[in-house]
Amino acid sequence: MFTGLVEEIGKIEAIVKSARSARITIKSQKVLEGVQLGDSIATNGICLTVTAFDRDGFTVDAIAETMHRTNLKDLSSGSEINLERALRLGDRLGGHIVSGHIDGTGVIKAREKEDNAFWITVEAPPNILKYIVPKGSVAIDGVSLTVVDVDDTTFKVSIIPHTKDKTTLLKKEANDVVNVECDVIGKYVEKLLGTEQKEPDKKGIDMKFLNDNGFA
Repeated sequence: MFTGLVEEIGKIEAIVKSARSARITIKSQKVLEGVQLGDSIATNGICLTVTAFDRDGFTVDAIAETMHRTNLKDLSSGSEINLERALRLGDRLGGHIVSGHIDGTGVIKAREKEDNAFWITVEAPPNILKYIVPKGSVAIDGVSLTVVDVDDTTFKVSIIPHTKDKTTLLKKEANDVVNVECDVIGKYVEKLLGTEQKEPDKKGIDMKFLNDNGFA
């Protein structure tokens, strides 16, 4: 699990792509502190496992599903990415609960400056937008952000100066693709409500049930 508070901007040193997967080597410093093989590091918000490391960086493998669902397929050597190590028990939860399991991608449609902040508008498909609510949380490329507004096709977030300096978000241009992870709480609520709605159909006893089973 992660918080969406980016620790470091890393840089892709090498990316070796096969037909559907990839092996990625990332130059970094901060996230290497205490790293071990098998550790999880959020890479642009994607939970990936460290398979090798040295004093200058680490290597991860991205499977076909990850390449298909995220913006990793659009990156190349030299691309900058947001990095965050997994939570430890006792750490402060300064952002929100982020699993590192991307729901899909969005496209940056607009960027506007207002005083010391920036507004970013992201276009996203219905399967993502249904979980986006004003004042709720969302992770964009692994960055925990508060939703300011949402409509039928887009949602809007605000970038404060600290987030501008510590992440790659304001290095993105219009039409760039970003990873989106919705707040997991909304998905659990949907699942629970969906299960409750289906229970009467599965367990309800009516005249049809009695006739079909020889009781009437």
